[in-house]
Amino acid sequence: MSNSQTLTIPSTLLPTDGRFGSGPSRVRPEQMAALDRAGRTVMGTSHRQPAVKNLVGRIRRGLTDLFDAPDGYEVVLGNGGATAFWDTAVSSLIRTRSQHVTIGEFSQKFAEAAAAAPHLQDPSVISSAPGTLALPTGEADVDAYAYAHNETSTGVMSPIIRPHSATDDQLVLVDATSGAGGLSVDIEQTDVYYFSPQKSFAADGGLWFALCSPAAISRAEEIAATDRWIPQFLSFTTALSNSRKDQTLNTPATATLLLMAEQVDWMNKNGGLDFTTARTAETSGLLHQWVEGRDELTLFVTEPSARSQVVTTIDLDSAIDAAEVTRIARANGIIDIEPYRKLGRNQLRIATFPAVDPSDVQALIASLDWVLDQLS
Repeated sequence: MSNSQTLTIPSTLLPTDGRFGSGPSRVRPEQMAALDRAGRTVMGTSHRQPAVKNLVGRIRRGLTDLFDAPDGYEVVLGNGGATAFWDTAVSSLIRTRSQHVTIGEFSQKFAEAAAAAPHLQDPSVISSAPGTLALPTGEADVDAYAYAHNETSTGVMSPIIRPHSATDDQLVLVDATSGAGGLSVDIEQTDVYYFSPQKSFAADGGLWFALCSPAAISRAEEIAATDRWIPQFLSFTTALSNSRKDQTLNTPATATLLLMAEQVDWMNKNGGLDFTTARTAETSGLLHQWVEGRDELTLFVTEPSARSQVVTTIDLDSAIDAAEVTRIARANGIIDIEPYRKLGRNQLRIATFPAVDPSDVQALIASLDWVLDQLS
């Protein structure tokens, strides 16, 4: 075995941009240039004035176009990321009892938030082992179904289909934090399709966005009219009323809004979801083909249809220390390909969000091939 302390990957193999993290994700140079240009006109200005409000409106219109939102659906945003939205849903969208599909760390967190709420009944929970897929099933005594489009911790991708027996009074809440913008979706199959901006939208965290159906808005208004105590920060109707004014309850991260607006515009100008999903299919496909060609590697998600287009998880043979591979990669400028820490697997986790160029994935593969050959 070579002395890994001295391993320097040939520069001719390295990707132009070595960021392959599952969130926060890489930001395109054009986004950073736009941020610089806006430094004196938007940054450091009031979020209640036109400069920032126009920015929010630009994002809301862009997301409506990107997802081809059905008539009546609205783009709502609020302070805090997906974690804040889980508590918002528990406070403002779940009437009595919800069903949760948990296929990893993040889908489990929403179920735990619902279970902890004193005003709700214990949720129904459908669980599967990490790396496998489970789907919601019709259940008469729940008023909301909750599941994830893409489980970031494991790289499992779910089809977005309203449960066959779901009634008009049962909401479908889809956590799309790492799926939105990089995976195909029919928004009409959901009532709330929510996400944070630090994955496919190549921005920072601290905000949540949601495409919401008339039924979801009606539910929130119904609950808000009861005697349930809802903190203002977790009030969906408060977020809705502010969004309709192109603003947020509290001061938003303006830099995040700028980065996201540029990314949404880039997506739409290049063909919308048809463009982004074709790109993520290509880049993830390169990784899948690579793994299948090396005996030391195995795709963690064994069911091909459940393999994510935006997060690929790869198990390494026990004879190879994944931590050593990622250490060498990081020393050579290839960063954030470590596995999700709580899984505790000898694994790589590689994100291929829309900002990741296919040529960089090809270079990543060449670089990792070189490292694995040196360590063999």
